[in-house]
Amino acid sequence: MRRERDRFRNRADAGHRLADHLRAYQGLDDAIALGLPRGGVPVAAVIASTLGLPLDVLIVRKLGVPGYEEVAFGAIASGGIEVLNTSVIRSAHIDQADIERIRSEQTRELARRELAYRGDRPPLRVAGRTVIVVDDGTATGATMRAAVEALRVEGPQKIVVAVGVAPPDVKKQLGESADEVAAIFTPRNFMAVGAWFDDFSQTSDAEVVALLSAQR
Repeated sequence: MRRERDRFRNRADAGHRLADHLRAYQGLDDAIALGLPRGGVPVAAVIASTLGLPLDVLIVRKLGVPGYEEVAFGAIASGGIEVLNTSVIRSAHIDQADIERIRSEQTRELARRELAYRGDRPPLRVAGRTVIVVDDGTATGATMRAAVEALRVEGPQKIVVAVGVAPPDVKKQLGESADEVAAIFTPRNFMAVGAWFDDFSQTSDAEVVALLSAQR
């Protein structure tokens, strides 16, 4: 019996292995796959192709606390989704002017990426559907948690997080916000996402566009 490799050859390999874990969603009429650009899109493309699901991107921009941008007080995402954490806003004493300024900055960047990746094609409908949100891996889970929180606003039936690799505690945290989490590797000695791929070369904008176009 062939022993499964303890690392990925590339993002496509991660997609194939995650698809095997997600066979329950194969061909479901209400299921879609959303890749987090840029590295999550090649993984999501393989999952979508293997399981016969529509593919799209979910662009997420964190709204960072002024001076401590790594701490998010909210997030915006594809399709006009916005979620704000009022407790963080209060504790960090963020005034309305700062909220508007940061929201405006990140909205412009999100729109730029939307245009670059999708053109004038509208995002796939999320409400009432099973949404598989995909990334190549996550070190802290921050962006994926923001993605899940943003998607909740749209009322999906179920949110499934699929990542190639994540630390055990991060997978557990994601399981508290998503309905299901699939991760191939959950190493305690995590190091970095790229450490678990033979080929972790950067995914280009052109590659994202090509993968989305191929799934239309």
